[in-house]
Amino acid sequence: MDPFLATTLGVILLMLLFSAFFSGSETALTAASRPRLHHLERSGNERARLVNRLRRNRERLLGSILIGNNLVNILASVLATRVLIELTGEAGVIYATVIMTVVVVLFSEVMPKTYAIAHADRMALAVAPAVRMTVAVFSPLARTVVFLVNVIFRIFRIRTATGHLAPGMVEQELRGAIELHRGTDRGAQHEGVMLHSILDLDEVEVDEVMVHRSDVIAVNADLPTAEIITAVVNSPFTRIPLWREKPENIIGVLHAKALLKAFEEKAGAPAGAGKLDILTLASAPWFVPESTSLLTQLQAFRRRGEHFAIVVDEYGDLMGIVTLEDILEEIVGDISDEHDIPRRGIRPQTSGTVIVDGDVTIRDLNRRFDWRLPDEEAATVAGLVLHESRQIPEPGQVFTFYGFRFEILGRSGNRLTALKIAPPAQD
Repeated sequence: MDPFLATTLGVILLMLLFSAFFSGSETALTAASRPRLHHLERSGNERARLVNRLRRNRERLLGSILIGNNLVNILASVLATRVLIELTGEAGVIYATVIMTVVVVLFSEVMPKTYAIAHADRMALAVAPAVRMTVAVFSPLARTVVFLVNVIFRIFRIRTATGHLAPGMVEQELRGAIELHRGTDRGAQHEGVMLHSILDLDEVEVDEVMVHRSDVIAVNADLPTAEIITAVVNSPFTRIPLWREKPENIIGVLHAKALLKAFEEKAGAPAGAGKLDILTLASAPWFVPESTSLLTQLQAFRRRGEHFAIVVDEYGDLMGIVTLEDILEEIVGDISDEHDIPRRGIRPQTSGTVIVDGDVTIRDLNRRFDWRLPDEEAATVAGLVLHESRQIPEPGQVFTFYGFRFEILGRSGNRLTALKIAPPAQD
């Protein structure tokens, strides 16, 4: 073979390899996982740090890679055209166009980019040092190109992104990433639900997770000390609100441990119980507005070192109580111990319907069954039916809202105690 021809073919092959490198590097560096590389950088991985530094100036990075890629592609095409013209005459232009198009698309574009998409993180870490050298070489030319592009954009009044995501977009990206990686694994799905719940803390108010005042166990502070002790011992809770004159007038919160300690100091004598001053053992009640978000309340619990708060409405009337456990359950699901009062809650049926208590929250149903019932106007299932029906239904009545069928099973006074829900038929 002619030495010149062999050398030219070798240069063309080398240019195609460079083209494949540039194409694969561009895809890998843009598709690599930002959270994973950030974690690797925090762990001390130098190549991850280099990748993140390259991606901070995305315009210069992409400009340098594209300039290098186009230079080697053009050079390979020119050399191939010259060789084929010498071998076949004027028809070599056509042959070179067809051959180089197929070769470049197949071996220098599709194959390296397909591999880079499948192994983006690993390839980005591997090519980072070489890409840094490419950026250093072509950086002056890339800056010039970026400047000219921006000038053209300004002439035509085209706005370009700043590269920084707005706070709302950051949250959307997080939610999208959570959904993307949930898959079908039950463990991953449960973790995804918890992560979504953490992001929702700032949007959920305490009145949606609190214990309603009708279910609050409180004790009259004017009762004899022995009766108060008996009530505390029989209660499944360690913190008991104390009221005076009327149950809505909370004047303190009695902790069972404080009561036990004081009782022990009196030597446990039955006569000593009457000498205890219950109100001096109780802590001052902490009142919070019903519109407080769970995130704000969680931060307040941590700041004050307390686990218990009294929820009031805008008029200062008692609405219920909220505890640290209520907020944690909003994230991880129901937390039960041996002293909790059993709840019927949610009972799936073999027919595909679900029987629920009226005070079950819509959020719990949506999270458990992946439903999309709205919870803007009502926090509980009973509240949703009351809001949508504009009436207080009787047992046996059936309503259909948002594709779901609600059948009233039980009612106590004006409260709906049990309902049967049939979700929309699934294909």
